[in-house]
Amino acid sequence: MTAIQSLTFDLRSPSTGLVIAQVSDQGVQEAQDAAERSVTAFQTWRRTTAYFRAGLLRKFFDLMLRDEAEIARLIATEMGKPVSEALGEVRYAAAFIEWYAEEAKRVFGSVVPSQHAGKRLLVTHEPVGPVYAVTPWNFPAAMATRKLAPALAAGCTVILKPAEQSPLTALKMRDLWTEAGGPADTFQVITASDPIGVTQVMMADARIRKVTFTGSTEVGRLLAAQAAPTLKRVSLELGGHAPYLIFEDADIGQAVADVIACKFRNAGQTCVCTNRIYVQRAVAEEFTARLTAAVQALKVGDPLDASTQIGPLVDAQGLEKVQRHVTDALERGAQATTGGAAGEGLYFTPTVLTGVTPDMLVMQEETFGPVAPLLVFDTEEEAVQAANDTEYGLAAYLWTRDLDRAFRVSEQLEYGIIGLNDPVPSTAQAPFGGVKQSGYGREGGPWGLQEYLNTKYLSMTVR
Repeated sequence: MTAIQSLTFDLRSPSTGLVIAQVSDQGVQEAQDAAERSVTAFQTWRRTTAYFRAGLLRKFFDLMLRDEAEIARLIATEMGKPVSEALGEVRYAAAFIEWYAEEAKRVFGSVVPSQHAGKRLLVTHEPVGPVYAVTPWNFPAAMATRKLAPALAAGCTVILKPAEQSPLTALKMRDLWTEAGGPADTFQVITASDPIGVTQVMMADARIRKVTFTGSTEVGRLLAAQAAPTLKRVSLELGGHAPYLIFEDADIGQAVADVIACKFRNAGQTCVCTNRIYVQRAVAEEFTARLTAAVQALKVGDPLDASTQIGPLVDAQGLEKVQRHVTDALERGAQATTGGAAGEGLYFTPTVLTGVTPDMLVMQEETFGPVAPLLVFDTEEEAVQAANDTEYGLAAYLWTRDLDRAFRVSEQLEYGIIGLNDPVPSTAQAPFGGVKQSGYGREGGPWGLQEYLNTKYLSMTVR
């Protein structure tokens, strides 16, 4: 193996701006070596029994829960999520490991009836092969386990490339997998300040048979194109622009609490956060007043403080985008009923905007910040049309107590995930993913496991 020069990059806390760690800065050579090790490890790992893999995953799950407080503090420190919220993420992340520890034993084959007496037709499933997984910074534990757990359960080896803003959580999970008894090189983490060279190696290597990516639509398109020459299996969870429809029959107090939970967790930096809130005219005034009061009461502060509800944005680029969106809206006639300005460092005051119009940037792009734009609608048809008027289709939400409307609207919304009176619908046993420019493929439940399996058909003549 080629000797590798030891290079590092500084990792800074978005809360304090201080250097919290120096992380190995890996490049092309390290990527090539990781690919070789993953391919070699796959030849053995693929032949292990489902029960063996399930046992290791169960140990991995137990270790995640054992160290949940430590992992939560890592998340809070490296990307700014409030520690109490980060603890919830760790448990959510561990739930995927637990689910796939159980699901590994349920990759059933089948016998297909034949029209010929002398033939037997069998269908089995096999692991796709070595996997390259790329995850974003906003859920450094959960985005990893949503990919890692089903891949390992299926018998695939995994090379995980976490975001450069949040590699510590991935490295910790790798160590826990090793402690659980995970064989060498079945789960590797490659860290890099500039991921382009690393990714090019993985995409060009025909032996890497699967790429799974969560991130922007722009990067997802590039990866899909790069995967084409080697015909890799691809799953993409990309950008979102989630609408939240508040109908006039909603429980306004509960609807406000739900919008807060959906919009402001992780300071609005989640792909399924609502980005535009449509309120029926009859309740718009009351909803706006109560939402404004609730947002004003949110505690902004140190993410390591258990009482903090809103932490910093992850980096200067993220803060600049939020500022640009809010400034554009205010200059075009919107009003901020609360917030509307940046705080110190990478903090942005939780904001509610009224008088928002479809031509504003906040309605055209995913803001990824603590900004709630409100729009008023009159009819159900108008609300559905506005909700679907986007190239994205990841998640959408609605609040109604009318059962007929619940079904009508849910069926018309062009999204992969619908939260009906539910601001946080994601769970390990359910499918997660979008349509249109929000990508393809699903994570979670049996659908997530299928992403890492090939189907093999055996036709046998019996004489």
